[in-house]
Amino acid sequence: MELGFVGLGKMGMNMVTRLRRDQHRVVVFDRSSDLITQAESQGCIGSVSLADLVGKLSAPRAVWVMVPSGAPTEETIQAVAALLQPGDTIIDGGNTRFHDDVRRADALKQSGIHYVDAGTSGGIWGLKVGYCLMVGGETEPVTRLAPVFKTLAPENGWAHVGGVGAGHYVKMVHNGIEYSMMQGYAEGFELMSKSPYQLDLARIADLWMHGSVVRSWLLELAADALKDDQKLEKLKGYVQDSGEGRWMIADAIEKDVPVPTLTAALFTRFRSRQDESFAEKMLAALRNAFGGHAVRR
Repeated sequence: MELGFVGLGKMGMNMVTRLRRDQHRVVVFDRSSDLITQAESQGCIGSVSLADLVGKLSAPRAVWVMVPSGAPTEETIQAVAALLQPGDTIIDGGNTRFHDDVRRADALKQSGIHYVDAGTSGGIWGLKVGYCLMVGGETEPVTRLAPVFKTLAPENGWAHVGGVGAGHYVKMVHNGIEYSMMQGYAEGFELMSKSPYQLDLARIADLWMHGSVVRSWLLELAADALKDDQKLEKLKGYVQDSGEGRWMIADAIEKDVPVPTLTAALFTRFRSRQDESFAEKMLAALRNAFGGHAVRR
């Protein structure tokens, strides 16, 4: 199949490489000419602009957008849409809030352009093991794009989960669960690191991968990280978030659904980014004020 692909970052480059392995015709564009050259070495067809990319595709065209979320995605989709014709399709494979998918699809429909949202999970390992794809959109364009999804995903690794926005909605919940799972592992391993025993944490993580009910790919990655640095001394405990956890909490509040585990995991990330917590200073001040408890200056 033929596909235009915009964005050759860590995931995008691996995705076009995987597509070429199945002999799809892939026309690429990125702001970095070096990345375009790298993609060309994998058999992709480079382009010097979005207009050039669209011009090298035959109707009905399909353009996959894989750029950072927020304004970069919004601007890129608008720019691509201005170059397309009725019957063409834009696929957003990044992390987008599902409300934005619905808005974009409604706007593009006025021009006869289809919109598909593809929640994409797999990170930097997707080239080797494939990407789990959660796809939202109308049946016609999703069905037409099935060969692309089949190549990118492992066996049984993609599904048309619903209408426009459903793919990114499911991916949002997926990432919220991911936050919670990582927090559970983090707390458990911290407790073991402070036990009275000389526990080999890497060995335990690997042990749990064999028959344990808590086995997962995340645990496998934890084992690898601990083998490299048992006490994680090479890292700082500074944890960013990419937004999906915030969106899931907002959606849960709107629907009166309690998500305490995710909320705690997200707030822990906020705390990790503070050099010193004002709230904890306040706690120390109050204990000192009412009980004369010692404080550290």
